[in-house]
Amino acid sequence: MSGHSKWATIKHKKGALDAKRGKVFTRLIKEITIAAKAGGGDPDGNPRLRTAILAAKAENMPQENIKRAIQRGTGELEGVNYEEISFEGYGPGGVAVIVDVLTDNRNRAVSEVRFAFSKNGGNLGETGSVRFMFTKKGVIAIEKDAATEDQLMNIVREHGGDELNYEGETWEILTDPAAHEAVAAAVKAAGIPTVMSEVTMVASTYTKLEGSAANQMIRLLEALEDNDDTQNVYSNFDMDAAQLEAAG
Repeated sequence: MSGHSKWATIKHKKGALDAKRGKVFTRLIKEITIAAKAGGGDPDGNPRLRTAILAAKAENMPQENIKRAIQRGTGELEGVNYEEISFEGYGPGGVAVIVDVLTDNRNRAVSEVRFAFSKNGGNLGETGSVRFMFTKKGVIAIEKDAATEDQLMNIVREHGGDELNYEGETWEILTDPAAHEAVAAAVKAAGIPTVMSEVTMVASTYTKLEGSAANQMIRLLEALEDNDDTQNVYSNFDMDAAQLEAAG
């Protein structure tokens, strides 16, 4: 499991996302709106919308909020026009970073993302400079005592998962994005609680950071994630689990 996946898992475990519930809802509403605008308001025929709705339900978003977000996307309700922008760059130690934003002000988004990189030991790169290092995957993280290896391997084999890994205190199931929903549903049906379940970008190689560079990388991640326009941040950093726990 990469340092980035560990970081996401630690935040979920410690409830850091709960403390920012309003911001989480805002990001999910934006994603639902843009998904409905791009592919229509029927989740059965719009995989991106279906994934966004599942993520919103996992965060206990009220159904009425989801409905209004879809209606804004389809034009049934008046809403803000969002632009999707993806930034690529480098963090401390040459770590690869991708930042996806949904914004109603392109100039503001560019300025704020650039500032976050420059303030925290990084810099923006050209389009395509790091994306080739990442592949979209479904990731399901499970506490080590919540299930046995045999239980999880059976689910992976029977429901189209790619692989099962073990890292420290956590099992990690990787899936093709198209299979993520089925595998996650099978885990839930088996009564196995998850720490994290999402479609994300997984790197092919990782850059190990230590000491001040590792701390600076965490600061960069936090600055990017705190940006109101940010939807997702992906990176290929790795670092000692103890340092990640302390930072988390």
